[in-house]
Amino acid sequence: MKKIVALLIAAGVSLSAFAAPETFSSDANHTFSSFSYSHFGYSTQQSRFNNTTAKVTLDRAAKTGSVEATIDAKSVDTGSKLFDQHIQGEDFLDTAKYPTITYKSTKVNFKGDVPSTVEGNLTIKGVTKPVTLTVTHFQCMDHPMMKKLACGANATATIKRTEFNAGKYAPHVGDDVTLTFAIEALKD
Repeated sequence: MKKIVALLIAAGVSLSAFAAPETFSSDANHTFSSFSYSHFGYSTQQSRFNNTTAKVTLDRAAKTGSVEATIDAKSVDTGSKLFDQHIQGEDFLDTAKYPTITYKSTKVNFKGDVPSTVEGNLTIKGVTKPVTLTVTHFQCMDHPMMKKLACGANATATIKRTEFNAGKYAPHVGDDVTLTFAIEALKD
């Protein structure tokens, strides 16, 4: 009997090394993207988008993965309805013509057992540029309330808004914009 148990344990360990990719869908209540920039050097302004969705595929054993995120640009939240309309205008996001911002990975790089950077393409206002996200936090575990596997991550990158045809008032209003993503996703 001990030999059978030992064989089953050994088989389970060896099978887990060949685990299939797992797909996760973002939790709308805990997934947000935000951006910050210098306002005339007086302060760093911080705003967010209230609607961000993501699909993440991870093969942690093979250390590969992919990320696709869509931001509803009309959900921009600066804390001021008047300023939200300003940011949605043609000089900035032009949400009437370009209602979404997308990010599609081309490669997920691991450091040890966790993703460290995500290389991909960011599209804003119909302009697509390569952008690498730096993963600042990552964790997968069974969600204590949902009773299923969940993964969460924080990632950041800095872009130049002039490269995306959103450069009104640059350089007085900072050209460098820091993008931050907070994603929590549940296994499909």
